[in-house]
Amino acid sequence: MRRPFLAGMIPLLLLLATGEAAAHAMLDHAEPRVGNKVATTPREVTLWFTQKLEAAFSTITVTDSAGQRVDTGKTRVSGSQMSVALRPAGAGTYRVTWRVLSVDSHSTNGSFTFQVGQ
Repeated sequence: MRRPFLAGMIPLLLLLATGEAAAHAMLDHAEPRVGNKVATTPREVTLWFTQKLEAAFSTITVTDSAGQRVDTGKTRVSGSQMSVALRPAGAGTYRVTWRVLSVDSHSTNGSFTFQVGQ
């Protein structure tokens, strides 16, 4: 009798876990696009998320291949979008690291790279 009960509980637990994950602000898309190669350094990096963000607790940092920050440090948030301006920089691989707090109080973070150059 115990096995049928456990077998019936597994789908329910998976459903609940999936519902919880949907409550987090996840990265929807970015400009420059994740993993993309662009000819010149963009003026800014913009990220769009699946939920509205809390501006005071959401940040973006952008570093070059040497690990030096190339962003201005002034993340702007509007609804589910956030962006940061970049200083002029050369060719190479850049890492975008983000941390956000959605309006429902769940935090998420992540990173991706893009390349600049021919």
